[in-house]
Amino acid sequence: MKQSTSSHPSPNTPDATTHSAQTPKLTPTASTSATELSGLKIRLHDALRQFPDFPSPGILFEDILPIFADPNLHEALIRALDLHVSSSYAAGEKPDVVVGLEARGLLFGPSLALRLGAGFVPVRKHGKLPGPTETARFEKEYGEDFFQIQKDSIKQGQRVIIVDDIIATGGSAAAAGSLVERLGGTLLGYIFILELDFLKGREKLQAPVYTLLSSQEQSSSKPT
Repeated sequence: MKQSTSSHPSPNTPDATTHSAQTPKLTPTASTSATELSGLKIRLHDALRQFPDFPSPGILFEDILPIFADPNLHEALIRALDLHVSSSYAAGEKPDVVVGLEARGLLFGPSLALRLGAGFVPVRKHGKLPGPTETARFEKEYGEDFFQIQKDSIKQGQRVIIVDDIIATGGSAAAAGSLVERLGGTLLGYIFILELDFLKGREKLQAPVYTLLSSQEQSSSKPT
């Protein structure tokens, strides 16, 4: 039976997935950044589109592509993520590398890396990267799949964040994290635009998780 999916919560409602139980007292600079980030989230949230029963019945598809069709929204996305990274890591602890996951993590990963002054490294499906690679297997709803990363793409001790559009079951993100650590990188955390909370994918991940926008609480979406 087809399950219903909740609509997005109000963008003005604090996202429980990204806030601790106790809210720290903000300095004037931090308060200004938090206000700016809140406004950016509202703009980005309003740009999302939902398509029921795509690509198959029972799935509510979250379409983030309007963000990239508008250069002002694309800039707003990168600015919002930059604000998060700047507030989360001290000057000497910021990421050296942004790893973007196939497919939609490749849409904004390079832009974020450029903004942060970091390198960009793609993680892709099996057979799509040239040269020596490391491979990690992960489970999908029907069968299995494989992620690969080039062996020389991350140096020992480099600080890394992993980005993708959405976290569902967390299998693909966990596989990417294992690849980063296998190459000697230090995994600082994961950043997603959206999250399917009810699938509890973040429980599989070995580093902190940040979700930018409010998430679906219920869905019949297939895990990715």
